[in-house]
Amino acid sequence: MPTGQKPDRLAFIGFGEAATAFLEGWGAGRPGHVSAFDAKTEDKLAAPQMRARYAAHGVHDAGTLEGTLAGCMAVFSVVTADQALNVARAAAPHLPPGCVWLDCNSCAPDTKRAAATVIEGAGGRYVDVAVMAPVHPKRHLVPLLVSGPHAAHGAALLESLAMRPKIVGATVGEASSIKMIRSVMIKGMEALTAECFLAARRAGVEEAVIASLEASDPGVDWRGRGAYNLERMLVHGARRAAEMREVAATVAALGLPDQMSRATAEWQDALSRRGVDAGEADLMARIDRALSAL
Repeated sequence: MPTGQKPDRLAFIGFGEAATAFLEGWGAGRPGHVSAFDAKTEDKLAAPQMRARYAAHGVHDAGTLEGTLAGCMAVFSVVTADQALNVARAAAPHLPPGCVWLDCNSCAPDTKRAAATVIEGAGGRYVDVAVMAPVHPKRHLVPLLVSGPHAAHGAALLESLAMRPKIVGATVGEASSIKMIRSVMIKGMEALTAECFLAARRAGVEEAVIASLEASDPGVDWRGRGAYNLERMLVHGARRAAEMREVAATVAALGLPDQMSRATAEWQDALSRRGVDAGEADLMARIDRALSAL
């Protein structure tokens, strides 16, 4: 595929929030043929809902990973962090020569490098892509960092889809390093917020704690930020926990202690397993729902 040309045939591996957000953002500007494969279609219970999701977004359901990849010029890999390498291994034998593999998963640099070896060995072109903000509300305009030997080609492809990539390096792992290390702070703050506010509410001192935080750092909307952070954990905690385990691996590979990242993963998992509905954007209401589940 020539550099800068919009792909005629494109596939998504994983069809969750990111894939649908990109499609909604592209609108009529999407490629002519879009196919999708999600492992949930292999689950008898989940398959009908997933196939209905394909149909609702107008994507081709080939039924198999091999069929989904047939003739594709570009593939967005948008699965959970713990499945990114497995998906690359499963897809590699079926990749058309020269196909661009856009690995948008939140993985450690070592995981991305392992996936790159698999994809490149099969004749594909691997691009390390880091999604640097929630896909809603920005959808396809979410900021992206890209790196690797095919970064320029990948960036041009993304730009042809009206997306916003920024090249940050010529080696696989540079984009993901930025994403992973940033997540130490972002997801760690979510976990701290939840622990602080849930404890304050249970102790009956929530208003005094919030007032103290507002006095110490008046530039932060502590109630709004707290409600948002708690929603992220309740709704997306399982996916964020998988990411934080990759973050811990990133930190450990640098020869540094990774206790904070591992603890964040455990706390994200613990809340998400409760299956609490985040409900309306009210901090105290969300805290009470989480406390009742705990």
